[in-house]
Amino acid sequence: MSALECPHSGQFTQTERTTPKRSRERVTYEREAAYQVLDEALFVDLAFVGPDGAPRVLPTFHVRVGDTLFVHGSTGSSMGLGGREEFAVSATATVVDGLVYSKSWFHHSMNYRSVVVHANARLVTDADERWNVFKALIDRMGEGRSERSREASDKENAMSALLAIPLEEVSIKQRSGPPIEEPEDEDLPFENGVATVTTTVAGRL
Repeated sequence: MSALECPHSGQFTQTERTTPKRSRERVTYEREAAYQVLDEALFVDLAFVGPDGAPRVLPTFHVRVGDTLFVHGSTGSSMGLGGREEFAVSATATVVDGLVYSKSWFHHSMNYRSVVVHANARLVTDADERWNVFKALIDRMGEGRSERSREASDKENAMSALLAIPLEEVSIKQRSGPPIEEPEDEDLPFENGVATVTTTVAGRL
């Protein structure tokens, strides 16, 4: 089994926190679709309450290994990772597939796939697990990149933290297709449609 394969299949269990108040028709709990978004997105936004009681949201590089999401941080960051081992987080990842242009302001939108994760994150302390996850993070930048760069020194390791976020309470919300138009707007002399959005890496080293 490769690093990004997962033994689970099917759907995540719907919970109160993963049940939306609006646009419920856009939400599913398909595990494979959620993992595809996490694997495709370049970063996740990690939300948590800091040690001082203030809320924070940080963009951070990530990798999915099986049914666990790992994010990289600093032991001296505002997460306060040097002083706690487990805490509640929410992580989001979004891939924008298109800009949706409507004939009305109200119906302008985006075609997107977005994943929301709720979990208790744990600090990764096992040396072997840390090495394997850091390797997976580097290889996510480019296949085999960990073999073409220096491993972290003891000092760099001491400065680096890893959080493991179990993928158990997860939902995926998405929109696709053309713009929505009100019947009375159909004959307005304005262009509408969808502009495709893609992320391209010009070259990998």
